[in-house]
Amino acid sequence: QLGLVESGGGLVQAGGSLRLSCAASGSMFSINDMGWDRQVPGKQRELVALITSGGSTNYADSVKGRFTISRDNAKNTVYLQMNSLKPEDTAVYYCNVDEFRGSYHKNYWGQGTQVTVSS
Repeated sequence: QLGLVESGGGLVQAGGSLRLSCAASGSMFSINDMGWDRQVPGKQRELVALITSGGSTNYADSVKGRFTISRDNAKNTVYLQMNSLKPEDTAVYYCNVDEFRGSYHKNYWGQGTQVTVSS
């Protein structure tokens, strides 16, 4: 059973930066895509950024040019560098990991970390 440990959330002023980390452990299979979602109460969870095992990335339009996703495959860790933060980035951020078990995929989500951007 894969476990995910997130860190790095907090309170920051608009224009500031935060770096989120998510470490995956306990997997006996290949880890494929890793990414970050976010959710605001009362709204649907949305994909923020995704990175494949090969390093290709995909971003939500709202964060392009401000956020950067990266990963360290040796550590099974994914990062989200968030710059030029805006109040509308305030949300609970969840890392997600796709584990390939040979014939099927299994997705995992972290416990969530709160990011609050004050104006």
